[in-house]
Amino acid sequence: RFSRLLNALELTSDHVIPWTAAEPQAAARNRLVSLALRPAPVTHHWRQEGPHLTKLDQATQDITWLEAPNQRVEAKAIALRLRQAAELGQTAAVITPDRNLTRRISTALAAWNITPDDSAGIPLNLTAPGRFLLHVLDLAQSQLTSETLLVLLKHPLTHSGSERGQHLRNTRELELYLRRSGPAFLTAQALLQWAEKEDHYRPWVDWINANVFDQWPQGPQPLENWVTHHRKLAEGLSAGLVGEDGELWEQAPGRDTKTEIENLTRYAPAAGDVELIDYTAILRGVLSAGQTRDQNHVHSNILIWGTLEARVQSADLVILAGLNDGTWPEPPAPDPWLNRSLRLQAGLLLPERRIGLSAHDFQQAIGAKAVWLTRSLRSDDAETVPSRWLNRIENLLNGLEKPDDASWMDHMRARGNEWLGKVEALEEPQVAPLSIRPSVAPPVASRPERLAVTDIKHLIRDPYAIYAKRVLNLRRLDPLTKSPDAPLRGTLIHDLLEAFLKTGPWTNAEVAKATLLTLAEERFQSTVPWPAARRMWLARVVRFAEWFVTHEMKRQARILSTKTEIEGDVNLPELNFTLAGTADRIDLLNDGTAHIYDYKTGKPPSPAQQLHFDKQLLLEVEILRRGGFPGLGPLKVAGATYIGLDNAPSELPAPIDETDVWSDFSKLIRAYQSPEQGYAARRAMLKADDASDYDHLARYGEWSTNQRATVIKVSK
Repeated sequence: RFSRLLNALELTSDHVIPWTAAEPQAAARNRLVSLALRPAPVTHHWRQEGPHLTKLDQATQDITWLEAPNQRVEAKAIALRLRQAAELGQTAAVITPDRNLTRRISTALAAWNITPDDSAGIPLNLTAPGRFLLHVLDLAQSQLTSETLLVLLKHPLTHSGSERGQHLRNTRELELYLRRSGPAFLTAQALLQWAEKEDHYRPWVDWINANVFDQWPQGPQPLENWVTHHRKLAEGLSAGLVGEDGELWEQAPGRDTKTEIENLTRYAPAAGDVELIDYTAILRGVLSAGQTRDQNHVHSNILIWGTLEARVQSADLVILAGLNDGTWPEPPAPDPWLNRSLRLQAGLLLPERRIGLSAHDFQQAIGAKAVWLTRSLRSDDAETVPSRWLNRIENLLNGLEKPDDASWMDHMRARGNEWLGKVEALEEPQVAPLSIRPSVAPPVASRPERLAVTDIKHLIRDPYAIYAKRVLNLRRLDPLTKSPDAPLRGTLIHDLLEAFLKTGPWTNAEVAKATLLTLAEERFQSTVPWPAARRMWLARVVRFAEWFVTHEMKRQARILSTKTEIEGDVNLPELNFTLAGTADRIDLLNDGTAHIYDYKTGKPPSPAQQLHFDKQLLLEVEILRRGGFPGLGPLKVAGATYIGLDNAPSELPAPIDETDVWSDFSKLIRAYQSPEQGYAARRAMLKADDASDYDHLARYGEWSTNQRATVIKVSK
């Protein structure tokens, strides 16, 4: 286009005078790059003009050629060089059209509290105010989860007025409650029930309910209505309980976000009536298109430029990053209306013009005093192709006479590899000694004096779990997002069968089955908020209903009464220890004996497992024999049975008379009352890949179960 301009003016290049009398910073490099970037039709000039290039050592001595294995390492290496420039007082500029790469570089620099001056700014949807507005928009969902609420309550702009400290303390207590016993989907009533336990939570919960559970407009609405309602809620949540002005619109990101919201309000009438889903898409588009720059918090010497900004600026160090084909240069966008010939006939610019401008930008930027050329060998999912500019420079240099055994390219790559080595050294983990397999032996006075029958299995299989749970009093936090998992299914089916037994006796099996299925549908409808899980669990009840009712009618013919979910315990005075348990079901039979049942929605333990590990049902038999269940007294136990309610329902009798369970249990407790006996980690797990809630505390993975446990005595 410059040639065309000179021809139109009837001038030649000799008539163009230099812009400045200053000497170029890298004249030899300019000649090398100028020859390398000759258009394809005249590339053969390399043979004639290449041998006459001089001072190639000067042309390449200040170029670092860095080829990283992936974009993360590329960004890390660039960040390390920028940090060095900041410490030396140099100005350093990164030039790249790849915005994903610049964000990676900014993130790496943040580890050293360096914020680069990015000419493109940060998209508003990635700033704190933009994210806050999107979190507030999530409140419009038909069902609100604990996770959605807590993400909003913990945001730094929520309750950013006065008394934020108390707000965070309340949020912590609310989170613990929601993890332990919160509903799957939140309602205002659920929060009020929690607040009633502590009076000082009530005003705070009222403030949440007024903003979080505020009714959004329904159906199509004018766009300005959506924006106005959304802004009102956001400002209310930012102001907090006291009602003082929050920090939502403060600082540069807040002011720029506010400007975009005001512009959206101003031009909203042109959109007409829109649905909520349309408003969501519009807002996300506006925020992602908007940019913000905060000049008060950036490093003045560390710069990130696009190719346009770099044309009229320079720096001590220029880093040309992301030099892969498809990124730099970007492929020309296809024209859906005109092909190349028609564009040429119409006098329109051809798509290749953008590639020519990209080459111009590259050559102008590479003329700086010190230059880095960087690329990644792989993208997220595939190998990359180096930029054509790099290919041309490398091919030209490899075809020229070399000063020694190493080529010019080898020297430039060596400088890049040196920085890749620094990245590798920076990320090399510190070598720490591996942990031993622990068997913690706390003082006898600190050891538990009461255990549930369900704990005995863990005391045998994973004693460390008992130490962590009963001595250290540590409990695993439940997940925030409730899910229809196996423990919840088991609890609901236990409750269902308990309620079903209270409806007896029944005239016949058909009536009993209908009663069971009706109860299941009613209870699951009110307690299982997930439609898919509700249908699957009802189908499971349907599968075992006939089998269960048939066997239940036989059981009913032998019993006088049934006790369900009955708690009991028995004391061992000589050991100062109490064993407690809750029996799913105890049937008192016509002959004066009793039968204990335990429901299992999974696979019941085998007789061998019960004899050596899973002693829950056997120990409940011993508690019953010793009169540990209140109101029953000592009873002779006719039998104990697991009722399996999985896909193949079955009854599995427990081996109650095949071993002296109580004697074995007493020996076990007596052994753990010895100061020398430790609580070993993963002593006899059922399967090697079985997980324990306390594996991370025992540092499992640094040791294997083949290692002998080492006793570690602790003072308390």
